Formats: sequence, structure tokens, C-alpha cells
Amino acid sequence: MAAGDPGLLFDAGNPYERPSFTLGIEEEYMVLDPQTYNLRSHVNLELISKGRVLLHEHIKPEMHGSMLEIGTAVCKDVKEAAFEVTKIRSIVNHLAKQNGLLIGAASTHPFAHWEDQDIYPDDRYQIILEDMQLLARSLLIFGMHIHIGIESREVQIQLMNEMRYFMPHVLAISTNSPFWEGADTGLKSFRSKIFERFPRTALPDIFADWGEYQHYVNLLVKTGSIDNAKKIWWDIRPHPFFPTLEIRICDLPMRIEETIAIAALCQAIAAKLYSLYSRNLSFRQYRRSLLMENKWRAVRYGLDGKLIDWGRQKELPARDLIRELLEFVDDVVDDLGSRKEVEYIHTILENGSGADRQLRVFKETQSIEAVAQYIQKETMHGLLDDVTPFLESVHPPSPDALAQKASSIRSENDPN
Repeated sequence: MAAGDPGLLFDAGNPYERPSFTLGIEEEYMVLDPQTYNLRSHVNLELISKGRVLLHEHIKPEMHGSMLEIGTAVCKDVKEAAFEVTKIRSIVNHLAKQNGLLIGAASTHPFAHWEDQDIYPDDRYQIILEDMQLLARSLLIFGMHIHIGIESREVQIQLMNEMRYFMPHVLAISTNSPFWEGADTGLKSFRSKIFERFPRTALPDIFADWGEYQHYVNLLVKTGSIDNAKKIWWDIRPHPFFPTLEIRICDLPMRIEETIAIAALCQAIAAKLYSLYSRNLSFRQYRRSLLMENKWRAVRYGLDGKLIDWGRQKELPARDLIRELLEFVDDVVDDLGSRKEVEYIHTILENGSGADRQLRVFKETQSIEAVAQYIQKETMHGLLDDVTPFLESVHPPSPDALAQKASSIRSENDPN
């Protein structure tokens, strides 16, 4: 590996081999006070240390002390991913209650103030604070990332180019951050606008191939703009160290069923586009500036707005275009074993996204505290109070996984 080259921890892969389309899901949870439902720091508690005894590397702190991040193992299909998320969320809920805390899943807290939050004592977070200043300090948002196993770097780039078109549709489904510091923001995904304050965010440009993307990364490293490709925080990106395409545009849903449905839809989009790619066909690609128009509409209106069908050059109700998307992927979901999970998107279209439901609760109660209680209650949906059956299925990471993680950490910390 040349000096200054961010490099890869696996080879570029064979573009003619079908991707595995495995799934990995990361969620960031709020840590809540059971009396006030405000955010509460876990820094002085044993939540992380106890969590690592049970969950190993599947749980870690985030920069703010009132946030926990979890990540599943690599899952061969959607059903395994659903089991993993249910298992981990249930265990984290169990640990939080042992510490006199609750957890909640939404992308902004309805009334907490970022100025009141502790910063987790870690040198890495201090470096981020020094670099990003107030932008990092005020980044009190909670997200969900979906990893789709696509082993060929070349295929990753081609699918990323085409999947960009559907990212606003996915965001509209997932919107779950209408409030900020006690105010109705008027946006369905305020989290998106908070995160776009960071550099190298939002939707990426089109890249002709993996070589052009790698040249872009190398140029940023050479010029001191970044030290590695993890500092590229696009809504969809090739993961710098793992053989996955990572979808980062989503708000964090409240219910596990929503998380799994959105992950299944993203997997199905990737599989559908690959089926075209493998037959020398492709979905039309549009410039970033046009796609950002749709992202703004998803941020502002969510499912209740209109998105632009750029092929027909007209705006249509978001729900209609999402139903068209479900028809577009319909011929791959049975092969993926995800029909039931993808069809839950229809339930979201009918009941509303998390943002819609939060706003409904506020309209009915005129209480921002009631919204926080509702988030916590919805987060518990589908969890088990008794986590004993799950503990036997939690295993330490394999030696290969630990070695890959160690290499990832070294790459993150190596300025060359």
C-alpha cells in the first residue's frame, strides 16, 4: 500500500460474481430519564462496561453521553437481521433499566438541549470537537445505518450511482425528527439538516468507476482534507474498510418493524439494480443537484409531500412514487426472502412515518413531554422483558473480525 493511500482491507472483488447482499444494521439510541423522559448521561454509570460483557463489540458509546450505538453482526438475510436487532435492542433495554434508565429511538429528542449534554471521555471525540467545534458539540442527532454486502468495489460504485435516485424516497419513509429543543421545526427530518452542517455530507456525485472514486479519496488525503475515507459522510457510500455499500440517509425509526422494513427495501433496491447491471442494463442516473431537490422535499414534507419523477419531469405524491418503487423491486423480494418485511412499507404509508405520529401525539396532547413518552413506548414495541433466551445467541467476535477491526482502527488513526 502506497504512503498516503487510504487503501482497502479486502481486494476489489470480482464484478461478475453476484453480491452476497448480506445485511448489517447500526442504530443510535437515546438514553432517557424515567421520570422526566429528558436525555440523561450514562457516563458515570456502568452501562457500557456491562453492555460489553453481554454484547461484546455490538455496543459502544457515542460522542454525547446520552447516546448509545449498537450494531448487528453480518446477517445473511432480513429475518436474521430482524432477530439481531430485536435481540440487541432487548438486551440494551434490559441493561438500561438495571441502571435506572430507559432508551428511545428517534432522530432528535423532542425537547432536550445539546448544551446540557456530557461528552463521552474519549480522545477520539476530543479530536472531533477540536476539528468541528460547535458543529460537533451540537450534533445531538440519532441515526440508522444499513450495510449491504456487495463484495466488488466496482459494483459498489455503479450501484451507488443508481441507488442515489431512491435515497429521498427512503428518507421520506424513515422521517422521525420533527422537533428540536422543544420546537416544532416544520420539517419531518430536522436531523438531516443538522448533519448537513458537516462537510462531505448529503448525496454524492456520480463516479465513473472505482478508480475515479479512489482518486478522489487519495486527493483529499494528499491535501490534508481528511486522513481516511471514513471522514466522507455521504448519505450513501462505499464503506472504507468493509465490503459493503452503506446507506446513511435514514432517520432512526421507533419500531423494529420499521427498521427492518426499510433495511429490506434498501437491500431489494440494490438487488434489483444489480439484476439490471448483470444484464448490461442500467437505471438512468441523474445529477446530484436534481436529486437534492427531492431530498429537500423528503426532509420538509416526508410522506405528505410530493417528490419529482425526473423521468416524467413532474411532481407526484410521495406515497404514489414509493408504491411504484415497491412494484419496481417486487420481482427480487422472494429471492431475498423479504416479501413480508418489504410489504410492511405499506403499513408505514398508511399509519405515517415516525415524524407523522410524533406530530399527531403533540396535536392531541399539546404536550412535548407526551411525545417523548410516546417515543419510548414505541421503541419497546416487540421487545422481550426476559432477555435470558437471547444471551445464549450472543457470541464474542471471531479472531478474523477482531483482526479486521484492529486494522480498521489503525487505518483511522494513521495520518499517512
